[in-house]
Amino acid sequence: MQTRTEHDSMGELQVPANALYQAQTQRAVLNFAIRPEPMAPGFLRALLLIKKAAANANQQLQLLPAPLAGAIAAAAQSQLTQLQLAQFPVPLYQTGSGTSSNMNVNEVLASLASQLLGEKVHPNDHVNLGQSSNDTIPTAISISTVLALRQQLLPALAHLQQTLSYKSQQIGHLVKTGRTHLMDAMPVTFADVLHSWHSQLQHAESLLKEQLPRLQQLAQGGTAVGSGINAHPDFAAIFCQQLRLDTAVPFEPAADLFFRIGTQDVSVACSGALKVLAVALLKIANDLRWMNSGPLAGLGEIELPALQPGSSIMPGKVNPVIPEAVAMAAVQVMGLDNAIGIAGQSGNFELNVMLPLIGQNLLHSIDLLATAAASWPIKPSAVLWCARM
Repeated sequence: MQTRTEHDSMGELQVPANALYQAQTQRAVLNFAIRPEPMAPGFLRALLLIKKAAANANQQLQLLPAPLAGAIAAAAQSQLTQLQLAQFPVPLYQTGSGTSSNMNVNEVLASLASQLLGEKVHPNDHVNLGQSSNDTIPTAISISTVLALRQQLLPALAHLQQTLSYKSQQIGHLVKTGRTHLMDAMPVTFADVLHSWHSQLQHAESLLKEQLPRLQQLAQGGTAVGSGINAHPDFAAIFCQQLRLDTAVPFEPAADLFFRIGTQDVSVACSGALKVLAVALLKIANDLRWMNSGPLAGLGEIELPALQPGSSIMPGKVNPVIPEAVAMAAVQVMGLDNAIGIAGQSGNFELNVMLPLIGQNLLHSIDLLATAAASWPIKPSAVLWCARM
């Protein structure tokens, strides 16, 4: 492999010749070998949005000349348009502040901006101006989580509620046996069952929406510890104005930057709301499995679609594969919530030091729940499961 020589405060280092990143990224790649799992694309896009907004804010504050700020913003936009994942190789299991990911993005944008401008753009002095990894990474966690909730999970959840309502219109009048303790109880209608599921999802949705205003209060501007040292006093406010232009989300500076940098309590609360949704999906999945059991010796109250053969030894056997897959996704989210909770208490004095894990697990949970919610065999276009009464 052809290499080139790059320099940082620790000296020279050989970097792949075609890499846009520089020495600090290469050191991270060499140092962090626990598992080569990269940071999620949503997290990287959030960092790119931060760098673009910061460059525009610094230009507005007359801290960067317009051509230089414009080159950094254009470089960030180019990666937002077409993310080159190979240029962001820093793994999840890295320094707890996420400094390596921040510097990776700084270096890539500095290289691209240098090409656009025709002169040297510095990753620290220019791209990272007015910022620290300690406020940038918590901000990236918040931005990526908000965008994933708004663009992925909440729409998927709304669609699932709509399809449950549609199914209730189709079969809600049918009466079935109610059960408590898995034993026969008073009769219920399918409308009762479906409305209960709908209310579960509605409750989870309301908890998720309650997280958004807190997540939208950003740590950016607090720099190293929350005091805002080396950042312009107006940087945080103008940064959020610029960010709103790109996202159409009402981001604002946090009232207490020390709180948003020293803790990840807001992320822990969001993870808790995600766990509530996971519990709801698991309950619905198990209800479907029980009602579908049989076909001869089980409850046999509904018939789920036959999607694939269910046995390598029993011809004709078909299993409830989608509810089982959803159940596993829900259990995984519960496990991720436990990891986020433990990571959230790993804030020592003015900084949490498990930030990459928290950000990655939040996005993983949101993605799992969004795809699980969209995978149910309940669609308004066709009767894909029916009551057998």
